[in-house]
This record gives sequence, C-alpha cells and structure tokens, in this order.
Amino acid sequence: MKNTFVFRMQRRLKEIDSSKWFQGSVIAVIILSALLVGAKTHNLPAEAIVVLAILDVAVTIFFVVEITIRFLAYRNKAEFFKSGWNIFDLVIVIGSLIPAGGSGVLIARLLRVFRVLRLVSMVPELRLLINALIKAIPRMGYIALLMFVIFYIYAAIGSIIFKEINEVLWGDVSISMLTLFRVATFEDWTDVMYETMAVYPISWIYYLTFIFLTAFIFLNMMVGTILEVMSEEHENFRAQSHGESKEGGEPASRAQIEALQEEIAELKALIQQSQKP
Repeated sequence: MKNTFVFRMQRRLKEIDSSKWFQGSVIAVIILSALLVGAKTHNLPAEAIVVLAILDVAVTIFFVVEITIRFLAYRNKAEFFKSGWNIFDLVIVIGSLIPAGGSGVLIARLLRVFRVLRLVSMVPELRLLINALIKAIPRMGYIALLMFVIFYIYAAIGSIIFKEINEVLWGDVSISMLTLFRVATFEDWTDVMYETMAVYPISWIYYLTFIFLTAFIFLNMMVGTILEVMSEEHENFRAQSHGESKEGGEPASRAQIEALQEEIAELKALIQQSQKP
C-alpha cells in the first residue's frame, strides 16, 4: 500500500508540474523576479525596499517549492540529474538561497539576476533556440577559424603596407586585426580607407575584398549553419512532441506515453500487493 501511495503521489506531482496553470505561474514568477531585480537598481523609499525584500523571499520560496515538486515527481531520482535543464534550474535556485546581506551581497544580487535565465528552461521554444545554438557552435568553429586566417593575412598585409601612414591603426599585426574588426563592423571604416587612399589610390581594393569575404560570405555561412541546425532541432522537437512514427496513425504525445507507463507501473504494484499472503 505504501508503494501504491508513493506512485499516486508521484503521478499527482507529475500532473501538477506539467499542467499549464503551474507552468504559467512559474513563468509569471520569473518575470516578477526580473522586475524585482530591476526595481532594486532605483532609488526607492524605505517602505518600498521592505516590500521588495518580502517579495524576493516569496519568490525564492516559490522556486524552492517548484524545484522540489519537479524532483519528487521523478520515480527514479537519478533521471532528474540526467537533464541539463534540471541541473541548470537547481543551481540557480540554490544560488538564490544565499542571503542578500553581509559580505556576499554582490554575489547574492548577481545570482538573483541569473534567475531571469530560468525563463529559457521553462519555455520550450527558447530551449529549442539554445540547443540549436549549442549544436551549431562546433560547425561555426571551423568558419571562425577560417575567418581568423583571413583576418591574420589581411592584418599582416595592412601592417606592412600602411604602417608608415598611421602607426596607431597599423603598427603591428595585433593592432591591424583590431582595425580590420572595425572595418568589418562598418564602424567609420571609410575614414580608414580614405586615409590610405591618399597615399595608395588603389588601396580600396584591399578593403572591398576584405569586406566581401568577411561581412558577406562568412557571415552568410554562419547564418546558414545556424538555420540548418535550427531546422534539424525543429524536426526533432516535432517528432518528440507528437510521437510521429513511420507507421502513421494517431500520434501520441510524450505526456500521454509517460502517463500510460505510470498507470502500468501502478497496476503492477497493485497486483503484487494482492498476491501477497
């Protein structure tokens, strides 16, 4: 009977954790937490500071209760820690428990700022974007490496040719790479170009070819890589959400499958209890 009670309690907690009203409440509290952090940066009367402190404690308690419900809803507690988002939320909640006074006031305030990031873990669409970005980083790394090679080559050429014109901008390879970064971001890059064109009239070729490679080709390659990964993540998300199968038929959601598995486990426990003498 004890196992049956535990199964029912876990099932109830799972329903609460996955319910729309509870998820909406968590998102609302996260937004409230962000507003509290912003409000504390203003000069407020003493009464308002007291109210904000009370609300901050209430938000912290709510987060502790929410993460506890989520943890207890897992039948196998080890499964909770297999999810990176669960660990992410747990670290932020534990960090929020640090008192906002004393020598750790700066750390406590910074950790409360990071509570806004919990919005990412609560909204599936935001998790999708973050997962896509993380998976795109290895592919983007090769593009970034090639960009660095191009930057280095152009910086070396610029330092050799334009050093006598303006040593502040072209004194060595490192400074030249900073100058080229300015050119690539279009931050008053024409001033740099016209300065060298006064001595070398055809130096515009140097700048236009560099901009064409970095701002047009490599940037579009970065965007294309991210879009490709995001498309793959969208397909995976749709498959997981709707239980798509090659055989067709009515798709089942992940929540329905988990509920069915819990009901089967509960029936097995009841059968085992009834078979005992």
